[in-house]
Amino acid sequence: MRTIVVDKIASVTQACGLGQEVRIATENLPSEEGVVVVVEILNTKSSYNTLELTSGRMAKVTKGDIVVGALGHRKALFGYSGHVPEKLAVGDVIQMLNIGGVLGVCDSANPDKGKPFDCRVLGVVLHFPYLGERIGVPARAGYRKLDLAAPLDAQGVPVVALAGTCMEAGKTAAACAMVSRMRHRGLVVDCFKATGVSLRRDILAMEDAGARNSMIFTDLGIITTTRTVGPALTRTMITDIAVKKPDVIVFELGDGILGTYGVDSILECADIRKALTGVVLSANDPVAAWGGVKLLRERFGIEPCAVTGPATDNAVGVDIIREQMNVAAFNALSDGAALGDCVIDAIGLGARFPVVAAS
Repeated sequence: MRTIVVDKIASVTQACGLGQEVRIATENLPSEEGVVVVVEILNTKSSYNTLELTSGRMAKVTKGDIVVGALGHRKALFGYSGHVPEKLAVGDVIQMLNIGGVLGVCDSANPDKGKPFDCRVLGVVLHFPYLGERIGVPARAGYRKLDLAAPLDAQGVPVVALAGTCMEAGKTAAACAMVSRMRHRGLVVDCFKATGVSLRRDILAMEDAGARNSMIFTDLGIITTTRTVGPALTRTMITDIAVKKPDVIVFELGDGILGTYGVDSILECADIRKALTGVVLSANDPVAAWGGVKLLRERFGIEPCAVTGPATDNAVGVDIIREQMNVAAFNALSDGAALGDCVIDAIGLGARFPVVAAS
């Protein structure tokens, strides 16, 4: 065990409450998802070169930085793909797989992002749970451990889900537009992110748009979601947030309906579908919108209340979706208020929270 001063603490480790000086183990290092690791950055990058800190701020990373992150895997269409190493030892070189501080062995890189940061392992962060004893155990991400048998109780609170055709389809922009409009109409909104790879940026954006409370799967010790954990995460976060009695819960399903992070496993669950008062689809183009609507209707038995995303960037896409799919379509960036109004009406809260005319 030794003490080390670190330069940057990634947001994936937020629940650990770490300071700039941490104690690390340098022997018998566990190589498991969620284990908190200290690394030294070995190269400099000109793009995709920032790290989300526990404060939510983005900091530039450069060669020589000592960084705290957590082990995890990633399978991103527009980013890096990688896995947790089979074993871990001081001196091993692994990679930074996302800007939230997820660390692993990179299997594949997207050309637009360049090569990932190489990171030399310095040790595993220790925390000391036993009062009065100097016995350290490896620190892990998350405030508490996920219960795979978690129940679902929405307590009658309306729940709106944002699903996308793939990553970078405009889901967060749509969620923020809806949250903002809901707040302007007097609703108390809480939010969470159910699937994806650890990064708090999206829920922070929803908070900035007016959400009162937020959660993310990382809070439950999950670094990257899968089909195995997706349903339990969704049930847990709906139940936890519903206790706080918001007027509506808005949550984002990171990645796409056909991605590897478990969106399909969530939508396949009858109890979760029953809890969903509204589903909004975010699509990149009209063909993606058509396929997404078809999947929601035929595979999951879900009728989307609206389509948004780049497919609605101009009137051409909006008209195609409305005429050929018979679904309301609104662009979240240029017509966010109308999108929010549509969803508020679709979930039955329009009369309770009417539009107030400007004086």
